[in-house]
Amino acid sequence: MFLLASLCNILWGSAIPFINLGYRSFAVASGDTASQILFAGLRFTLAGILTVVIRSIMLGRLAVPKKGSTGRVLVLALTQTMLQYFLFYIGVARTEAVKSSIIQGLNSFVAILVACFVFRTEKMTVRKMVGGLLGIAGIVVVQLRGSGLSSKLSPGGEGALFLSMVTAAFSSSLIKRFGREDDPMTLSGWQFMVGGLVLAAGGLLAGGHLTPVSPLAFPTLLYLALLSSVAYSLWAVLLSCNPVSRIAAYMVLQPIFGVLITMILTGGNSPVSPVRIIVALGLVSACIILISSDRKRT
Repeated sequence: MFLLASLCNILWGSAIPFINLGYRSFAVASGDTASQILFAGLRFTLAGILTVVIRSIMLGRLAVPKKGSTGRVLVLALTQTMLQYFLFYIGVARTEAVKSSIIQGLNSFVAILVACFVFRTEKMTVRKMVGGLLGIAGIVVVQLRGSGLSSKLSPGGEGALFLSMVTAAFSSSLIKRFGREDDPMTLSGWQFMVGGLVLAAGGLLAGGHLTPVSPLAFPTLLYLALLSSVAYSLWAVLLSCNPVSRIAAYMVLQPIFGVLITMILTGGNSPVSPVRIIVALGLVSACIILISSDRKRT
């Protein structure tokens, strides 16, 4: 569980640097929301195809959802892909990078709150509460620097990011619930295809376009598709056989890995000091240990 959950968050941590590389490679401007949504739609459609192909090879037959599972696929496509990423791409384009990372870092805590108080699949405990707050503190430590954050908030920026985070939290609990009756990897593949096609169609209708201007354009798109295919499939499997809180705790690693990967890609040039990264890793590790060792659940 530790290795697979960490791998998922390493992959997700690499997403934003490679998304930015994809934008440059396809000549997508920072304010061109339609083209960003089109890019996301192609990424997730390709991720769905790859997931279904891989699962079909593993099963020795075409991986299709069970009879009567169409509704589950549509619900997951709506929450996990369409709503989450539509709101995410809108919000990121209108929010400071530091704020974006901190808001994303709340994913873990919100997923635990939704599991405990909305779906009631487990109980809230002091360990989970303290662990979640330590995880948020770790993300703030690694992201907050310089003169701090502006107090300006906007519905289309921070508001959209927060709603994206809430839909992601709901999708985690839904994957756990649906995974009891359906193959989690098959569900992930088909919901990616459905959600990706809707996003791509929306981006095209809104006037989005992609023009490859670099030899890295299609390799970057393929990497992002593989990233989504592997990470979300593994995450769905982990959620299907573990409490949401125990798996969600690892999400606090995502912004930390994002900073480290960005440092690697930029040759070590980063405004984040090694001491700050070490302190952040200590806090998020405490978060994971506290929540993972909590055995009180329904």
